[in-house]
Amino acid sequence: MDQAGRKIIHIDMDAFYASVEQRDDSRLRGVPLAVGGSRERGVVAAASYEARKFGVRSAMPSITAARLCPGLVFVPPRFEVYRAVSAQIRGIFAHYTSLVEPLSLDEAYLDVTSPEPDAPFATRIARQIRGDILAETELTASAGISYNKFLAKLASDQRKPNGQFTIPPEMGPDFVAALPVGRFHGVGPATETKLQALGIHTGADLRGCTEAFLTRHFGKSGGHFYRIARGIDDRPVVADRPRKSAGSERTYPRDLGAREEIEAALAALVDDVWSWRERSGTGGRTVTLKVRFADFEQITRSRTLPHQVASHTELADTVDALIIGIFPLRKPVRLLGVSMSNFEADPSRDQPQMMFAF
Repeated sequence: MDQAGRKIIHIDMDAFYASVEQRDDSRLRGVPLAVGGSRERGVVAAASYEARKFGVRSAMPSITAARLCPGLVFVPPRFEVYRAVSAQIRGIFAHYTSLVEPLSLDEAYLDVTSPEPDAPFATRIARQIRGDILAETELTASAGISYNKFLAKLASDQRKPNGQFTIPPEMGPDFVAALPVGRFHGVGPATETKLQALGIHTGADLRGCTEAFLTRHFGKSGGHFYRIARGIDDRPVVADRPRKSAGSERTYPRDLGAREEIEAALAALVDDVWSWRERSGTGGRTVTLKVRFADFEQITRSRTLPHQVASHTELADTVDALIIGIFPLRKPVRLLGVSMSNFEADPSRDQPQMMFAF
């Protein structure tokens, strides 16, 4: 199907972990809140909107967050509760479409394309989904609606929190043209700096570049930049695909330069991967670490165990052993990833689901 004929919704929960904590404890409502860590050590896994006003963000060392926001309240994460809420939300999605592609615990793409001429507008479906989520979980979600995944994800940021925004086909290229390149998903600070050094500050500037020019400066990403500058993204929403690996990775808003920042960021990724392991009942024997530096050099390190990764601690210890070789740092880190592969089903579990919980 031509991409202009697709209807894609990106659902993004609003400050998910922090919102669950504020929902369950009325004393935390309206106060700046950090999930994870403590005032002296650890890392922020999630921050409430009240805390974000002070510059507190996820993956930030707790001591830095406390310095930015002296009144910040820290609470320990409750992953079992977040997973239970994720299951509720996933059930809501299933009422509207079977084409759901989870991205993480707090976001997913939905393809609601229908050949029926009287099918509901995607904008209306998104509003109904958000209403169902609020009624069932007492949590808010934001939604982006468009004809491809790239634009749907951009759109979901436009009306946060608790809002939605639609980018129809006739609006897509002009919407991209007006955006600063730093707003594009996947463009971190280092890429933004490099783009700006080439005189590329907006989507319109990017559209003025040839694909050959962008590929010369950004490798494979150059082709991607060329297409998205024109509002083109042909990636389908893929649900329930068999996984050869399962992992979690993140490009950080600010390059990580301190060892404690990197270790704290890895701890959050390990939590994500182990949460999937517990839900799926499918264990891996191979653990892989991915590190992308500020200059886009990328390295991977893997270790295969003689048995399935048996515990959260064993996964964390394996990742710790893999990361130690990059210290002392030669240059800052812009992306980290942790994954498991070489799967073997857990015989104690029935019908494992090969996806992250959402």
